Amino acid sequence: MQQLEKAVKEQGLRGAAIGASVLGDNFSDAKYHPVWAKAEELGAVLFIHPLGIPELAKRLAGNGWLANTIGNPLETTIALQHLIFEGTLDRFPGLKVLAAHGGGYLASYAPRDDHACLVAPNFCNAEIQLKKKPTEYLNQLHFDALVFTPEALRHLVAQVGASQIMLGSDHPFPWEQHPVDHIFATTTLGDLEKIAILGGNATRLLGLKA
Repeated sequence: MQQLEKAVKEQGLRGAAIGASVLGDNFSDAKYHPVWAKAEELGAVLFIHPLGIPELAKRLAGNGWLANTIGNPLETTIALQHLIFEGTLDRFPGLKVLAAHGGGYLASYAPRDDHACLVAPNFCNAEIQLKKKPTEYLNQLHFDALVFTPEALRHLVAQVGASQIMLGSDHPFPWEQHPVDHIFATTTLGDLEKIAILGGNATRLLGLKA
């Protein structure tokens, strides 16, 4: 918390990169509320980049680098789900959260969230009354465009809105060496939406001068 304040107020940074959990704890845990409160107060962007899920190491072992290929997007998905369902985004509505890799798997099956507590209320905390449908919180979050194909980007935009997405490359890791190509190739996006994703949205979110 103190480091974030120093970074923003003294060093001129616009936010910080964080993992998707802390030693197995979820960020939605109440002990992390002061961190979220400080980030909201400072207007700092928190970029969630996952570090994998050690407890799934055995299941994800083997060919295909599954600990990263599957594990990293899954960890981001879990982190965002907890921020939604535990009411963290209600408690801190001004938070600026940016999720790597298109937000993991959340946008691919988000409508399932809206049915969870209706189908199995015994698995939901009656004391947590969300202010809106779970899927509506996706429009409160931000995502990078590192989803590789025009179709994947089209779907992400359809779920969260073009205003919530910005360029992502995963640099210095060579996951995507041409991060703008699939944005230009997405025919369902207009020129203004492409301009926003390529830089306009980041300029706005980070409070930069155009």
